[in-house]
Amino acid sequence: MVARFVNGKNIRGMLHYNENKIAAGEARLLLASGFAGDIDKFSLEQKLQRFEHLTMLNTRVKTNAVHITLNFDEQDKLSNEQLQQITLSYMEKIGFGDQPYIVYKHNDAAHTHVHIATVNIKPDGSRIDTHGIGWKLSEPARMALEKEYGLVQAKGRKNSNMLTIKPANIEKAIYGKTPTKRAITNIVNAVIGTYKFTSLAEFNAILKQFNVIADRGGENTLMREKGGLIYSLINDKGEQVGIPIKASAIYNKPTLANLQKEFEKNIEKRKQYREPLKENIEKVFKQYSSITKNTFIAELQKRNINVAFRTNDQGYTYGITYIDNQNKTVFNGSDLGKAYSAKAILNRFSATDKRIKPALQKQHQPKTYLKPPEQTNYLLQALVKYQPEAAPSGPRKKKKRKSKEKEQDQGLNL
Repeated sequence: MVARFVNGKNIRGMLHYNENKIAAGEARLLLASGFAGDIDKFSLEQKLQRFEHLTMLNTRVKTNAVHITLNFDEQDKLSNEQLQQITLSYMEKIGFGDQPYIVYKHNDAAHTHVHIATVNIKPDGSRIDTHGIGWKLSEPARMALEKEYGLVQAKGRKNSNMLTIKPANIEKAIYGKTPTKRAITNIVNAVIGTYKFTSLAEFNAILKQFNVIADRGGENTLMREKGGLIYSLINDKGEQVGIPIKASAIYNKPTLANLQKEFEKNIEKRKQYREPLKENIEKVFKQYSSITKNTFIAELQKRNINVAFRTNDQGYTYGITYIDNQNKTVFNGSDLGKAYSAKAILNRFSATDKRIKPALQKQHQPKTYLKPPEQTNYLLQALVKYQPEAAPSGPRKKKKRKSKEKEQDQGLNL
């Protein structure tokens, strides 16, 4: 289970986002805590009033909205009742058990996940301190719930070749069957919430997997000068289709300025995944005495790693990007070291593939974790130990002495 805790300033926006999901058939109301009456019959304004009643008690606190997502592995098969129990327990453990909150179950991704909307102002007007809540309370709560409900652990989960974010359906979007804004919003927010990237180029490398791109506009354009950003759907040729959406019009506002904050935070977060990525690349090369570019790409895809070579209009390859979809990180080749730059990797390719065959001895010998027994002389030693010994014979002088004593005894008797 992965828990993400985000503070915001607009509880209305959070509710709008989730209620629109329900209207589109991509979510359902799972649970409401701290609401009197039948929540299913509440309008958006009635739900909003419950939260605004608390935020008005302390108008000095501007960042008063809280948006939490609980994400479960695809292997976790959970009923709605179990999701309710897990959510209630989680909110209790992080100190929000007495706060009003609404829980939405989303079905717009390959994995089960819930969104929780609440505020951090108590009925007495005091503010719940959320500084460091991620590692202080959320992480211990996550680990406890994983153990209690037998969930797949966020750390050390098994490798999966499935992307947990559904790519946008371009054909449906073109013909208006899927609203472009909703499709882009779902993907952009999911990527920001789960992946670790440190530049717009890396962000786009991830987005392109899901048929979306973030565009700053052309050189010397007004949009680029003002730091604007738009999002568009793209087809399999990388061509933009449909109507682009301004970043400011998307929920959570993934503008260039806000993305810059994510870039800085992710620099430290992704460090631990640098060496594992290099190890996976080397494992592929070790399987072949010669390998082609296409095979290299295919082998890494088996490990849930996508490789993107960056080429200019003249056909010159000037860069390489590795998207690790297992650990949700992205690295440029230069970030991993010179040995993993585009030039170095291209120099390691050949015209044909030649896979290294395992040694015959290793191939046919059954795998065992026990050492073969060492030869000993135990049986021979045992036979020698228990062989009957000959009876000892006394010295001759001793026998003569006994005969003399016997003659003396006879003389006395006479």
